[in-house]
Amino acid sequence: MSRTLVELLQAGLPAEAVLTDPDVTASYAHDMASFCEAGDPAVVVLPRTVEQVQHVMRTATELRVPVVPQGARTGLSGAANASDGCIVLSLVKMDRILEISPVDRIAVVEPGVVNAALSRAVGEHGLYYPPDPSSWETCTIGGNIGTASGGLCCVKYGVTAEYVLGLDVVLADGRLMSTGRRTAKGVAGYDLTRLFVGSEGSLGIVVRAVLALKPQPPQQLVLAAEFPSVRAACDAVCTIMEGGHVPSLLELMDRTTVKAVNALAQMGLPETTEALLLAAFDTPDPAADLAAVGALCEAAGATQVVPAEDAAESEMLLQARRLSLSALEAIKGSTMIDDVCVPRSKLAEMLEGVERIGEKYGLTVGVCAHAGDGNTHPTVCFDATDPDEGRRARESFDEIMALGLELGGTITGEHGVGVLKKEWLAREIGPVGVEMQQAVKAAFDPHSLLNPGKLF
Repeated sequence: MSRTLVELLQAGLPAEAVLTDPDVTASYAHDMASFCEAGDPAVVVLPRTVEQVQHVMRTATELRVPVVPQGARTGLSGAANASDGCIVLSLVKMDRILEISPVDRIAVVEPGVVNAALSRAVGEHGLYYPPDPSSWETCTIGGNIGTASGGLCCVKYGVTAEYVLGLDVVLADGRLMSTGRRTAKGVAGYDLTRLFVGSEGSLGIVVRAVLALKPQPPQQLVLAAEFPSVRAACDAVCTIMEGGHVPSLLELMDRTTVKAVNALAQMGLPETTEALLLAAFDTPDPAADLAAVGALCEAAGATQVVPAEDAAESEMLLQARRLSLSALEAIKGSTMIDDVCVPRSKLAEMLEGVERIGEKYGLTVGVCAHAGDGNTHPTVCFDATDPDEGRRARESFDEIMALGLELGGTITGEHGVGVLKKEWLAREIGPVGVEMQQAVKAAFDPHSLLNPGKLF
């Protein structure tokens, strides 16, 4: 490790913000993704101000040291994984909510603000920040922006990209740039704000974000519908969307996922079902909307339709869905979580294909999905200590992505590319697309210091 690097960083940072103990820095080496290489960082820095971030980037540029930005490291693609000799730039200490404006319906926040903390804070003003990833209690807004994350409510309210109005970004050379606006409208120049959303820390360091808010909707009610097959459940999804209904949530859990959640949390979900569909409405009369959707589910073959009677029952069902990925991981100890999004009309073909792939490789593959968006999360469960099982897990993961592309979908709806899906990004966007994206990267980061080895 270069003493010069550490000394230069310490010159502009508090002593407690520069971590060099190898045991400590190793704990920052990777996110939650499996099968993703991670290196040994030279140093971890935890700045609290924009000026400190600028100092880090100026130092990195001067010494040509790579920088890996990180939030809470809840990501699932290896995008936050360290590279050998890098500076890990953890933004979790920049966690202030700077402004909440009920008139302008915006919040101004630092990147380390936890998603759930923001949601609760704006709720006190009668406002609502819709994007709610399953890890919302721990993931940060900066990480959400970096991966363009979604959540359970995106079928009605959309994903993170639709709520980021403006950004302050520290560039690779330490300059500070502002993008976007605070206003409801704005079309001045190229939309650089959208360019940074989903860029996985490869173009610049987000140090402040202006986020759009909505009025707090009425309390939602949830309906659970059991189906004898995933195709019947997917047919119900298509019928609901074709009928013009606007649920605030439309989620699917297959048989494997339901059983896993019960095993983890003893929630009493119906294990006899092949697919459990959760639908929710936050309209002025959610009971009427649930009744209409319940009738469509029955017409599609649902064996039982149970609307929640109150908010407590609704929250229990939502908690079951949020526990899905943790429950599947508990089956074998390790998972590969896919993130394939397909047109809603192809949802049944996707889920049936995943089941065939699981059978082919002799593996347990559970699926939970943001069904209203066609965004599926096939989760391959495997024993990481068994090399053959690990090989089969990786091969099945690749076949699932290939199936998604074959059905007209994309390799990632909200988790990002990171390390895990680099070769698949090239397959999806083609050589010209890769060339143009690399040109954009070079314009913002000519020395390729920001999150090297990710995306391409």
